[in-house]
Amino acid sequence: MPEPSRKDIAARIVRSDNAFREVVHLAGPPPARRNARVDQRFADLVESIVSQLLATSAADTIHARVVAVCGGAVNEESILRAGADTLKSVGLSRTKAEAMVELARHVTDRRINIARHGRMSDEQVVREVTTVRGIGPWTAQMYLMHTLARRDVWPAGDYGVRAGWSLLHDLNPMISETELREEGARFSGMRSDVAWYCWQAVHFARSAK
Repeated sequence: MPEPSRKDIAARIVRSDNAFREVVHLAGPPPARRNARVDQRFADLVESIVSQLLATSAADTIHARVVAVCGGAVNEESILRAGADTLKSVGLSRTKAEAMVELARHVTDRRINIARHGRMSDEQVVREVTTVRGIGPWTAQMYLMHTLARRDVWPAGDYGVRAGWSLLHDLNPMISETELREEGARFSGMRSDVAWYCWQAVHFARSAK
């Protein structure tokens, strides 16, 4: 059975919940998702670690510094060569710096086998990458969505997803993580795209101010 088109996915989301009609109209179809090359996956995981609990602009600034201290290429060798103290000096917390180094060690000794992730289930990938101290479910979910191109990831704990959902449904106070996790059940198979539309709702709301 062929994969549904992005336009079909958008239409299915609106049929499942009419509150998404306007944001789908404004944003258009959800983005195409392509599995990243194996040699890009480690760098993507490092970038997700940087982004934990940070605004996008701050995360971008610190990530650029991480790339710089890694000599322009983020990989296992350059992270290990930099070390936790140097990584911390560019604005990372101690926890994040040590998580990057531990991730590099786990990938180097194959406790984490990045090359196999494309063939593993979402649950298996999450279980494997979260063996690293400092990598939690959110980082694993961003890796699944953006690097492994998985379409059914539901980051119910993400602040932007909760905020976007609440805007679309006119909720005050903001929906809780537990409630949002339950709400996602009816979007099974396309929850990564629902999350993307929630982020777009926040973007449009900020642009309108």
